[in-house]
Amino acid sequence: MTVIELDLPGFSFGRTPVLGPLTLRVDRGETLALTGPSGIGKSTLLRIIAGVYPAQGSPRITGRMAFVFEEPTLLRWRSAQRNIEIAAKVTPGRAATALDEVGLGTFADRFPDQLSLGQQRRLALARAFACDPDLMLLDEPFVSLDATAADEMMTLFAALRARRDMASILVTHAGEEARRLATRTLTLAGRPATLAADTHVTA
Repeated sequence: MTVIELDLPGFSFGRTPVLGPLTLRVDRGETLALTGPSGIGKSTLLRIIAGVYPAQGSPRITGRMAFVFEEPTLLRWRSAQRNIEIAAKVTPGRAATALDEVGLGTFADRFPDQLSLGQQRRLALARAFACDPDLMLLDEPFVSLDATAADEMMTLFAALRARRDMASILVTHAGEEARRLATRTLTLAGRPATLAADTHVTA
């Protein structure tokens, strides 16, 4: 079942073209990695899909969507559990379960500034998964983490994804992340950026 379809005629910031014509489709169970050089427009495309940047050829999405930003974008004045309850619009019980799933069950009453960067990223991941999305968008969610923490986060994401029948789109500049997590890799290139390759990573 297709979760998202996008037929984008192009996108510009003012008079500056950023993206050329692009078509993409992601089915339930797929993880699509968006790759390409820095500044090519990967995050812009993700934000068009999310509706942050209005564009012609708006995406057709089936079901609920969640977004994990490059920065955790947490509510600093709310506890970890309340961050999930408010943003994901779930019950305290569901929020507590989401925290347990990412290993933060004992940190429910802590505020984001009392958490390490790795813990904040876990909280952002828990918040996204808590609403049981049909489509999850992730914008370089493992950036700025050391190798050990990044490995743990990728393992955690893969485990949580395996429990759900969803589609996901991951923006990354790291080939290892794409090889490890994606079923397909879509590479952007050129100015304005267009599809350079659409490769199935795993069967």
